Amino acid sequence: MSTEDWEAEFTKYRSSPEFALLNPNMTLPEFKQIFWMEWGHRLWGRIIGVTFVLPTIYFIARRRVSVPMAWKLVGICGLIGFQGAIGWWMVKSGLHDDLFAPGSHPRVSQYRLATHLGAAFIVYTTMLLLGLSIIREHSLLANPEAAQKLFAALKHPHLRVFRRSVAALSILVFITAMSGALVAGLDAGLIYNEFPYMGVGLTPPKKELFDPFYSHVSDQSDLWWRNMLENPSLVQLDHRILAMTTFTAVMSLFAYSRYSSRVRAILPANARKGIMGTVHLVWMQAALGISTLIYLVPAWLAATHQAGSLALLTGVLILGSRLSIPRRAVKLVQQAVKSQPTGVSGSRKRGVGLGIRGIEQKKM
Repeated sequence: MSTEDWEAEFTKYRSSPEFALLNPNMTLPEFKQIFWMEWGHRLWGRIIGVTFVLPTIYFIARRRVSVPMAWKLVGICGLIGFQGAIGWWMVKSGLHDDLFAPGSHPRVSQYRLATHLGAAFIVYTTMLLLGLSIIREHSLLANPEAAQKLFAALKHPHLRVFRRSVAALSILVFITAMSGALVAGLDAGLIYNEFPYMGVGLTPPKKELFDPFYSHVSDQSDLWWRNMLENPSLVQLDHRILAMTTFTAVMSLFAYSRYSSRVRAILPANARKGIMGTVHLVWMQAALGISTLIYLVPAWLAATHQAGSLALLTGVLILGSRLSIPRRAVKLVQQAVKSQPTGVSGSRKRGVGLGIRGIEQKKM
């Protein structure tokens, strides 16, 4: 709020290893730029917490949600708080010299950075899946008879492999995004800025990929995993392999949905749209990744690439939700069918269901 306050904060920063080793000539205006960036990030995180925790308290206090839903909301609140703690744990790793590897630049630990990003993805994923489940239940209950037919189609054995493949794809996308966090933490995107080659070949020399420098024990038993997680050259190669595997998996799943007559005949229309949307997202993400590499990792493009990974994960999760058979929804649909009077046509039932939903929306 005053010049004295800024000078006090700048003095704290000048005692950090980052200032001493990387930014010894930084001025106060330059410090303000990185200060506001970090301050904005922390404030935004707190806003997210408040805008979730306060409505959770309200809905539970007013008994507007069921007991299982209340526990899920409380669990997400706990994850948000845990994410904040991980954020400080990550920042702390860049403030102490004893946490740096010998000869490395001052930076936060790539392990803690990946943990922080992974926790954020998990918080987002739980929110998304919970929201999708609520929306889907309302949609299914609007027309119970059509919902029963949909469940019967989704239970078909020919969709079992497809459904499991989508679940595996979501895990693959998540792992690929976490490998990107390791790339960011090690600044591994600043080397080998061409694609598909890395230097003179598709991969760097083996001696560079498994460098004994990264081994911390005399027998070098940690040579493989240390290089996979700490060697920038191998970390970038791992991310490339995972990214290309993800791209191939999405395109293979798309081909399977289009060229397998058995799957194509029973795949719901919204699932077909979902796989097409996922194809668009994976092409966009691949273009962003290659562009980020070629243009030497500008911050705005790197951030867009990271957002693209979350968008791709979102697309895969939405596709998975359209193929899932939630037990609670099945029970609610069966109860709705039993409670309906006999002799009412399906179109009449559909109109009643949609009318009720319209009334609920007006109340909201």
